[in-house]
Amino acid sequence: MSGGPVYHMCRRGEWEAAQASGVYTGSSQDAADGFIHFSTAAQVALSAAKHRAGQTDVVLLTVDAAALGGALRWEPSRHGALFPHLYGPLPLAAVLAVDDLPLGEDGRHVFAPDIPAPGAE
Repeated sequence: MSGGPVYHMCRRGEWEAAQASGVYTGSSQDAADGFIHFSTAAQVALSAAKHRAGQTDVVLLTVDAAALGGALRWEPSRHGALFPHLYGPLPLAAVLAVDDLPLGEDGRHVFAPDIPAPGAE
């Protein structure tokens, strides 16, 4: 669906474990749901506010959606919006960037300027 990157948030330790093992299978929530949760640039800040509120030591993975092939499916989720879900492990080579997601003074995660703030889209 989207030709641009997709985004995934995880704890730094989860990402470091993936780098050590050579495979990322997602967080415990991803495992419970049966797929790895991703968001678009327009969705990720709201996803952080809903699912990662107040969490420290979170990193944002920027992932090449095209590199995920047919394992990436766009499915309805929050309010019927289509969200990218990965059915299978995330190939580490598909990760374009890993950035810290620090908490701002308001307790929300601080995203790079090219990621819209919640409610800005």
